[in-house]
Amino acid sequence: MPYKKQGSSLGAPARGAAAVEDRYAAIHADFRWQVPERFNIAEACCGRWARETPEAIAILFETEAGCRAHYSYGQLQRAAHRLANVLQAQGVKRGDRVAIVLPQRFETAVAHIAIQQLGAVAMPLSMLFGPEALEYRLQDSAAVLAIVEAGCLQSLRGARASCPALRRVIVVGAEAGTLGEGELDWMAALQAEAARFTPVDTRADDAAVLIYTSGTTGPPKGALIPQRALIGNLSGFIASQNWFGFDPSDAAKPSEAVLWSPADWAWTGGLMDALLPTLYFGRPIVAYQGRFGPEKAFELMQGHGVTHTFLFPTALKAMMKAVPRPREQYPQLRLQAIMSAGEAVGDAVFAYCEKQLGLTVNEMFGQTEINYVIGNCSRLWPARPGSMGRAYPGHRVAVIDDAGKTCPPGVAGDVAVHRRDLHGALDPVFFLGYWGRDDATRAKYTGDPLDSWCRTGDMAIQDAEGYLWYQGRSDDVFKAAGYRIGPSEIENCLVKHPAVANAAVVPKPDAERGAVVKAYVVLAAGHAGTPALVKQLQTHVKGQLAPYEYPKEIEFIDSLPMTTTGKLQRRVLKLQEEERARARAPA
Repeated sequence: MPYKKQGSSLGAPARGAAAVEDRYAAIHADFRWQVPERFNIAEACCGRWARETPEAIAILFETEAGCRAHYSYGQLQRAAHRLANVLQAQGVKRGDRVAIVLPQRFETAVAHIAIQQLGAVAMPLSMLFGPEALEYRLQDSAAVLAIVEAGCLQSLRGARASCPALRRVIVVGAEAGTLGEGELDWMAALQAEAARFTPVDTRADDAAVLIYTSGTTGPPKGALIPQRALIGNLSGFIASQNWFGFDPSDAAKPSEAVLWSPADWAWTGGLMDALLPTLYFGRPIVAYQGRFGPEKAFELMQGHGVTHTFLFPTALKAMMKAVPRPREQYPQLRLQAIMSAGEAVGDAVFAYCEKQLGLTVNEMFGQTEINYVIGNCSRLWPARPGSMGRAYPGHRVAVIDDAGKTCPPGVAGDVAVHRRDLHGALDPVFFLGYWGRDDATRAKYTGDPLDSWCRTGDMAIQDAEGYLWYQGRSDDVFKAAGYRIGPSEIENCLVKHPAVANAAVVPKPDAERGAVVKAYVVLAAGHAGTPALVKQLQTHVKGQLAPYEYPKEIEFIDSLPMTTTGKLQRRVLKLQEEERARARAPA
């Protein structure tokens, strides 16, 4: 294991924060990174398991129609060797960007392993992207080849004409006679190549993945992720998944573990928080090719014996509303750990998981650029409802002000991660920089990128024990009538009402007060948006929060704008309110 951990006697899993001994300080102080000079994700996540345990299951695949298949690490490696030969024959070289436009399925894992074996750079792209979104990323990255599922081929064709660097497209699931010039059938291409390949030798600092940010605060930027970043993710992954895959009485003894997450493998949450860490530990991951549904989520977890999961707060909220007593409806659930990230979980969902599932949600915070840096491990230190947690071992985190100084406890500031850990060693989790955007890379740091704070753009308050309390994106926090408003607290309060499935809070421009608090509300099934309900919700918030925080206006909406990673896009609603205000203003 490429880092050193001490004090590995873990004890029994906790059923609530009060039962947990706080071992945080000792674990954090003893932690040391051990990053080898040479490191390759393909070898760490597949090659060694294909040699040691080739029959062990790597991918448990299921489609929305109920078709199932399973694939071993040996099968994963052989398919990756074949694909690596295909890519090499098509002229893909070290450092070249290769786009992957695939859902959760076996071929997606094969593509990532093959690309890493070549020393090329994998560029995962969402299946939800249309031609314009694909064109922007393919052009910006100068990708030389794309691997795409047949269902997205038309969108890719629409973008390809403006992407001269894109020489070839490999299509998964193509029907006979449907491919055009420069397009290859996945199955035919792989069958024509040998299942033997000699992987290249990569340095830990070599580029491995190019992931474009979700664009919540502006145009997407390509974050270039090095091979070593996977190592930097591991302390958070193990902690948030309650010592994933190891017996609680002996950290060196593997036990059964199966992971599933609806997070798209095209994004950091699915790739770096689920797929690659699971394969790193030689465990199986469920690949579900279908739409998310709260009941389906429980069916998948029960049917595949899922023990560990990563669920976005939006997914957990939907599951809480649709299945209020999951242990009664799904008695064969084997869940041992739930990790959540992307938005604040809130104490309503936190309480639901503790009471109805017997599990403490381990909230996690990270970014594409610096992932898995803050969170909880309910087995090793108490989780506090509503808190993001504390810095994971190996990461140095603080809340800083505009001048780069650490804020005192209780004062809101920008969450920042230092390039070096508490012992002065470089933290391996950091990205290499933004693709073609040196200016944006420099702006991310307060000074020398090798010895400075890296700002996340997320606001939080840190208490005396080091727990962080999320306040929202720095551009989501606003002032109304002179009061500073953090939207997540109000949204969490609204979701506690039985009539509310989800909510978003934004400023509505107001001539007298600058702005007033406005809430967009998605109703739970069986409820109607009436003036009486508006008053109920306003009274509900008044009774829980400060008087100035209740929404002066509530608008009911069918769905909230979300990024493809499941993050709420308050900016879309904020811009809508600003546009409406301009339309109302006199000429």
